[in-house]
Amino acid sequence: MPQPRVGRRRSTTPHHITDVAIELFSARGFADVSVDDVARAAGISRRTLFRYYASKNAIPWGDFDTHLAHLRDLLDNVDPRVPLGQALRDALLAFNTFDESETARHRERMRVILQTAELQAYSMTMYAGWREVIAGFVARRSDRKTTDLLPQTAAWTMLAVALSAYEHWLGDESVPLPTALGNAFDVVGAGLDRLDR
Repeated sequence: MPQPRVGRRRSTTPHHITDVAIELFSARGFADVSVDDVARAAGISRRTLFRYYASKNAIPWGDFDTHLAHLRDLLDNVDPRVPLGQALRDALLAFNTFDESETARHRERMRVILQTAELQAYSMTMYAGWREVIAGFVARRSDRKTTDLLPQTAAWTMLAVALSAYEHWLGDESVPLPTALGNAFDVVGAGLDRLDR
């Protein structure tokens, strides 16, 4: 007969829920995994899962708000003498740098996010937050409003750089992510460099 556990129940983290969900989504497909499946695999109730994530679509993104705060911090701490293009390139690379031991897990997460048709509309809302951070930085550096064409175009361009680099990285596992990101940025870097003039 199993003994009852003594003490507090192990606490749940958004990171744990996301890891469990990504494994399920990768193995069975996003559409074939329910919120109940994720909750059960994470050892929590459906209600607890919804305390951490508002929807199934939000789960693969993890705690993206924390990542956006990190990106904002990276850009806020750029020396004003650093050219705009270089600042954006450096921030893009730093934002997407993680421990080598996380490579397989990150690749799996990005496969789910980028290659799941059901997630594309939701992902656009997440990209909007990312673009807002980039546009805000460009607007401050160029003395414009965030909603002006120049900051918005730069933000959309940076999103295209990141997404094309990730697609390349997912398709060719021999290419390190920083290399894919740097090469993708360099395609448009000259245009972004001209924003300082």
